Amino acid sequence: MERNRPGKPAKKYSQAARLHDIIRLIESRHGISIEELAEESGVNRRTIHRDLNAISDAGYPLTAEWSGDRKLYRFITGFKDVPPVSFTLQELLTLYFLRSSLDVLKGTPFHDDLAAIFRKVNSVLPPRYAAHLERISRITVPLLQGRRDYTRAARILTELRQALLFQNRVTISYRSPSRQGGEEYRVDPYTLIFYRGGLYLLGYAHNRRGVRTFAVERIDSLVIEGERFEIPADYHPEERFRGAFGIVDEEPYRVRVRFVPAIAHAIAERSWHPTQSLSRLPDGGVELSFTAGGRMEILSWVLSYGSMAELLEPAELRAELARAVAGMAALYAPPSH
Repeated sequence: MERNRPGKPAKKYSQAARLHDIIRLIESRHGISIEELAEESGVNRRTIHRDLNAISDAGYPLTAEWSGDRKLYRFITGFKDVPPVSFTLQELLTLYFLRSSLDVLKGTPFHDDLAAIFRKVNSVLPPRYAAHLERISRITVPLLQGRRDYTRAARILTELRQALLFQNRVTISYRSPSRQGGEEYRVDPYTLIFYRGGLYLLGYAHNRRGVRTFAVERIDSLVIEGERFEIPADYHPEERFRGAFGIVDEEPYRVRVRFVPAIAHAIAERSWHPTQSLSRLPDGGVELSFTAGGRMEILSWVLSYGSMAELLEPAELRAELARAVAGMAALYAPPSH
């Protein structure tokens, strides 16, 4: 049976009214402890713990930080200033048009959030509009070949989302493909990256003293630490990958690739890298040049075009590609009699 704190008269009100008072108390102070909340509300610490969990589950951006030997609770500054969002019918149509392309996130908390967002949108639309937009959402069909299954990583992604939102340091156990077993990292999570159907975490790894990229499916465990961090003012994630052909940040090469006329239009119509330049060749082919790192990504991209693409430089990558092609030729050679 719950007992009130001594010296504090019991307040005769519902949990909803108490939650309203707790929210008001947190808003009115720079930080408030569980003991102070219990004293003000006339209930015990266990009840306050449950109330704080309920407030957080309701979407309030509640954070907790240690100040000396006291743990203080507060809301992220300015969260009440976010205005309600309204959409035009054309904007809603675009949202529904894109929804089917986000099935790649199935098994993650982000997909659940998307489903909740569209349920809320449908709940306030006239039935005729809601039915029309649902029809619009079915006119696109994503072909997600090689999609990664993040179902097993759902709990880790839920914790990671929390750490990203409130800028909490995390400890992760990470499996590198080049090593046996997992390695522990203390990480300040900066950015979640979505690349070719995969999710990657970009953050500052303290034991490596630098920013590193982690594939989410290789994170075996994640623990949110109480310590918070600040993202450096000069951090710009898009700049980190400007010198990469994909997501691997390696020493850049000067790359030149010649494509035959049959696929010249497909190459010329796309943007492959920010540094690229394109030259038309007399035979109708094209030559694409760029400066980027990511050895394996560049090689696999050129190989995907088979005999229709020739890697001209750098010489070391051309030699490596030649060895790979020779190995493939030997693999597919007809058996000798």
